[in-house]
Amino acid sequence: METALIVGAGSGLSASLARLLAGENFRVALAARNPDKLSSLQALALRCDATDAAQVEDTFAAVEKMWGVPDLVVYNASFRTRGPFTELKHDDVRKTLEVSAFAGFLVAQAAAKRMLPRGSGAIFFTGASASVKGYAQSAPFAMGKFALRGLAQSLARELSPKNIHVAHFVIDGGIRAGGDSRAAERGEDGMLLPEEIARSYLQVYRQHRSAWSWELELRPWLEKF
Repeated sequence: METALIVGAGSGLSASLARLLAGENFRVALAARNPDKLSSLQALALRCDATDAAQVEDTFAAVEKMWGVPDLVVYNASFRTRGPFTELKHDDVRKTLEVSAFAGFLVAQAAAKRMLPRGSGAIFFTGASASVKGYAQSAPFAMGKFALRGLAQSLARELSPKNIHVAHFVIDGGIRAGGDSRAAERGEDGMLLPEEIARSYLQVYRQHRSAWSWELELRPWLEKF
């Protein structure tokens, strides 16, 4: 059986990915600041603040103790703060960078240290529209997501020759979620379905290494360019 660890897990994309992987006979671990919200999923729920290196190490150690080194690690956490540039609060900007980028580095480093001796594995990063285009009044999120994309690109060049598949997913649009007011506004095809995004993650994971993708962009059908 293969093992997956999803860090920054929630009730949207992470939950859909966890259900899909469990159905594909994966053993799934989910790490979040509040793991209580993950109780309905068939997964090992772990408490982890991914900006804390010690907690990241403890999370990987817990998965290793139960199942061994994960085959797939997905970094799915992010945080954003919005507002006019001159009014942004320093602490909020720092938190955005820590969660969106630095924590991704910590998780990727912990994964790589364990996967390299084994000679196999996959590390996936969840990006956003802000990974490739900075929007007005959203500078901190663009800074964090650009950094995460740069991390993924660099790691793909360093680790792919060592049989570790690194991929970055640009989720270029809103993800449909229950109770989201944007769904009615944008219509049936105006948002991405989390279960379909999850299928794309699995497809990339299953790629033969002769034709690995390092990046995949996913967009809703009717999203404005």
